[in-house]
Amino acid sequence: MTDIVGIRRQPIQARARERVERILTAATELIAETGSDAVRMTEVAERAGVPIGSLYQYFPDKPAILRTLAMRVMERVRDGLRLNLEGVKSPADAIARIDAIMVGYYNLFLTEPVTRDIWSGTQSDKALQELDIEDSRRNAQIFSAALKNFVPRRNHARLEAASFLLMQLSGAAVRLAIAVDRQEGDRLIEEYRCIMNRELESLLGN
Repeated sequence: MTDIVGIRRQPIQARARERVERILTAATELIAETGSDAVRMTEVAERAGVPIGSLYQYFPDKPAILRTLAMRVMERVRDGLRLNLEGVKSPADAIARIDAIMVGYYNLFLTEPVTRDIWSGTQSDKALQELDIEDSRRNAQIFSAALKNFVPRRNHARLEAASFLLMQLSGAAVRLAIAVDRQEGDRLIEEYRCIMNRELESLLGN
């Protein structure tokens, strides 16, 4: 979906791909320095060393750059989810792994301010909101596939619904936690982890 909500023109040649990477790297550096609100397209072009016309060939506006960066975060998180849920051995193992994944997800936003700023800069972006829901669906498929062997067949529909809901709520919980002060954010994530664990215990214990 990158070509729909992010990059306007998909780079095919190596030179074009390298140019797009320079643009995204420049945008990331500027966001780290000043925050996404202050970044201007002319600054991105100058930092990337590309003509402003070339920048607009690939990205029609700043939100398109932010969407592309946000989608890369989504892909990174999805890859981590898939990797960390491979070979789950038992319900207890599943719950422990999922809890660790949640901690890691929160830490990603705490330790990488650029990631946090990218998300805050796209919260009013309807295209990204739709993509976020689709991302939750894809993550839920990975999540439910890893757990379905431990859930009775009669509860598979519930597992799929709960997986989708938990994936979406996990993102919302982290975004809320990073929007408040660190101490309160930590408490919110700890409480959400308890809620998630109770739901998983209910699903995996029946």
